[in-house]
Amino acid sequence: MVATDKKPDQRQSRALSPGWRCAFYKVSAPLCAALLALGLSACSGGVPRPASMEIIVLGFNDLHGHLEPPGLAVTAQNAQGRNVVVPAGGVAYMARAIAQRRRASRHVALVTAGDMIGASPMVSALFLDEPTIEVLNLMRVDFAATGNHEYDQGVAELQRMQNGGCEKFTSKQPCQISQPFRGAEFPFLAANTLRGDGRPLFPATGLKFFEQDGLRIGVGFIGMTLRNTPHMVRPSGVRGLTFADEAQTANALIPQLRAQGADVIVVLIHEGGATTSGLQDDSCQGLSGAIVPILEQLSSEVDVVISGHTHRSYVCDYARVNARKPFLLTSAGHYGTLLTEVRLTVDARKRRVSRKSAHQTIVQGEAYRSAGGQVGLQPEFPVFDADAEVAALVARYKAAARPLAEAVAGRLAGPVSRMPQANGESVMGRIVADAILAATRDAAAGGAQLAFVNPGGVRADLLPAADGSVNYGQLFSVQPFGNTLMVMSLTGEQIRQALEQQFDSGSNTVNAPRILQVSEGFSYRFDRRQPAGRRVSELRLNGRRLEISQRYRVGLQSYLGSGGDNFSIFAQGIDVVGGMLDLDALAEHVREQSRSGPMALPLMERITRVH
Repeated sequence: MVATDKKPDQRQSRALSPGWRCAFYKVSAPLCAALLALGLSACSGGVPRPASMEIIVLGFNDLHGHLEPPGLAVTAQNAQGRNVVVPAGGVAYMARAIAQRRRASRHVALVTAGDMIGASPMVSALFLDEPTIEVLNLMRVDFAATGNHEYDQGVAELQRMQNGGCEKFTSKQPCQISQPFRGAEFPFLAANTLRGDGRPLFPATGLKFFEQDGLRIGVGFIGMTLRNTPHMVRPSGVRGLTFADEAQTANALIPQLRAQGADVIVVLIHEGGATTSGLQDDSCQGLSGAIVPILEQLSSEVDVVISGHTHRSYVCDYARVNARKPFLLTSAGHYGTLLTEVRLTVDARKRRVSRKSAHQTIVQGEAYRSAGGQVGLQPEFPVFDADAEVAALVARYKAAARPLAEAVAGRLAGPVSRMPQANGESVMGRIVADAILAATRDAAAGGAQLAFVNPGGVRADLLPAADGSVNYGQLFSVQPFGNTLMVMSLTGEQIRQALEQQFDSGSNTVNAPRILQVSEGFSYRFDRRQPAGRRVSELRLNGRRLEISQRYRVGLQSYLGSGGDNFSIFAQGIDVVGGMLDLDALAEHVREQSRSGPMALPLMERITRVH
């Protein structure tokens, strides 16, 4: 149960004790107990208690510090049933959308489902994501579940994000702009993130109460990250922590929330899936992903599951999948492009949800230019003005980051996409892999012969200016994690086993593989029809077959080298040599390759997909 030291609003309060209203109105203890048992207020003035209350839960996920519009669009059907492309994103526009919903209803909770920070663009990451936390404060977030990226900089730094302060826990200097940094004015929830003594790192649950003419309804929130977080974060980031089963954790907390006054149960979980249904289609068509087995084990007492992690958008009436699990499942895509609005009607007599629905609002604020041309505003969908206070905060940090961000890093022969091709490769992924190889090839730097990059480590496209130039800020968006490079020795057989783990290791499956990006000179074939352990073949380095017993020097980012993304084989490497920051390697590679003209793009496939 989360407390707040702010003066409570008389209509809604966050995690307040039931006796507060009696003390506030000086009601005697026996009468107070009787009134509370009846769900009545001492100041109702004889107004009949309403038969129901409508509550709105606004949610979003996977912001990743994208304070500025991310240059993304959402495809949606217009009133005529035609698909249109709508520009989306930008926290100033999202703040205005949230404010509009609050003006329309007194009963609103705003929550997030993880990865608000981490893997962020330069304007946030240069300042240790302090500006993102400050934006969320201005939005008046109520509760925020932690996601795997919240742990990128380690537990101590995450606690600083919650509590504030200027103590230095990373290579970057905190409090460069805000002195001191106040921290989040809302609670992080981390029910299944456990310390060594079994206690959660942050509170497991939160409560928010709403009142209307004597009717008081409590909404309980359970916040969790995915159990696989240790496989997605550097070991140092989660040292001393364990991550418990998501469904078991949530189910065990429901009785506690009920006892504290929760009439509605909402789970905020940084795990997700995908559907094949449209933006507003709640049919759950084609629902798949790691969220499904969690939902199947989740108590039917849960009313809503607000999810994330997969960067997909969906509003799903899960009762259509399993009638015994009648909860809503939602996800708002990523980078602040969508805001999910969940409407709940709570029956006053039964004190349970009688009706619920969900709708996605596209955060449309401004047009942008993509690799395919201009993406203009679509006036048939709401267009939001920028919130002045949020816009001013973003502008302040943007100005502070500008001198470094706008420095030209090199020139490219054309736009570069991180979108995977049919074989899982992307042009951007090849460039990053080549940059790692170039930075680690010399004997003094480790003597790498080939390099691998996990696809999740390539975070943005590169869209050059008219003269082909790209700046340091754009490169930062591609490599925002601050990983260091490392070189290790692996046998040819270990390399083959690592490539097999693309299809058969943890959340890496044959139907949802995680294809590593590879450097120039290395090639192989894969066939997903083959049995596990035999899907990869024809491994070649500079035209020659890899020898099973021979050792090769492999360049990696520290995240992948420590076994991240379920590639445990890489953690077996020996003779490990550390190196420079991955961003510095990328900047040096682009600079060198464009020294005599625009850098040519690596368009030739290195991986052959048989099936």
